[in-house]
Amino acid sequence: MVAWEHVGGDLERGNLNTTVANQTGPQAPGARAKAPVETDRRLVGDLEEPRADRLYRRMRFIRRFEETLLALFEEGVLNGTTHACIGQEADAVAVMECLRPTDHVFSNHRCHGHFLARTGDAIGLLAEIMGKPQGVCGGIGGSQHLCAPGFKSNGIQGGILPAAAGIALANQLSRADGLSAVFMGEGTLGEGLVYETLNLASLWRLPLFIVLEDNAWAQSTPSHVNLAGGIAERFAAFAIDVSEIDSTDVEQIHAIAAGAVERARETRAPSALIIHTYRLCHHSKNDDARPEAEVEARWELDPLEIHAQRLHEARRRAIDQEVEAGLTAVLDTALRL
Repeated sequence: MVAWEHVGGDLERGNLNTTVANQTGPQAPGARAKAPVETDRRLVGDLEEPRADRLYRRMRFIRRFEETLLALFEEGVLNGTTHACIGQEADAVAVMECLRPTDHVFSNHRCHGHFLARTGDAIGLLAEIMGKPQGVCGGIGGSQHLCAPGFKSNGIQGGILPAAAGIALANQLSRADGLSAVFMGEGTLGEGLVYETLNLASLWRLPLFIVLEDNAWAQSTPSHVNLAGGIAERFAAFAIDVSEIDSTDVEQIHAIAAGAVERARETRAPSALIIHTYRLCHHSKNDDARPEAEVEARWELDPLEIHAQRLHEARRRAIDQEVEAGLTAVLDTALRL
């Protein structure tokens, strides 16, 4: 599991506790200006919290963070574009529970959930999307291109896979025990670079863990229109161990992800996990060509509602309130930077 660090302040759960970090010395052009305020990682879960509560808190925070982003775009506060993972939060939270601090995570254009579940740096992410120098990449990476310790994302379809394989190769050559974990979507399966990477990863037995999130639509194109054959068979063709699950239940996903991650660790060879899921929001800010009835039906499988049934109602309400208070503090802080 990821060891969520505490950044200053008291230990009262649910509050936004911060530290002030003064900038000293010159910075190289384009370097990130160190954020004067850092997020309390416990906003998205504390390892001391009961597991069921922690998983719900993390998913809830990711959901509300992205809903807030979309609202900010509507209000004209943000520019450019963003790709939310609403409906896919269980994937990020379940997988990150299986990873260690020494592992390196790579993501794609739909990266916010992965980033928050891995780092908890909500202020750094929001400031980045706002284009502020206190952002994770000094405000020049934006929504899709993040670079933080142990985390990288890239909006170029397929472009992040060879980078992840490169870190896996570096781990292999240095005999480091960390894994390189990379997220991709089914729409990326049309890129030749993906198959070149799978070939080398298998041939060189790289410690690479691949998570393919199949949300049924590549922007406005349904998967069945542009994908021939099966997805699992594509990994099997390169002799890569592959697991597959069709679920939005964070506990079910975690159970199968844990096994896939452990096999990659033990064998020091590539392993893949296919998660058949669904995004409940549009592709980007407001583009959606999917039938309304299809989307409405999928709300019945909302991962937050599925997992919430495991919590006492009073506890769920308390977590919801704490998330709202924390998110408000994050937004207020980012706006003041």
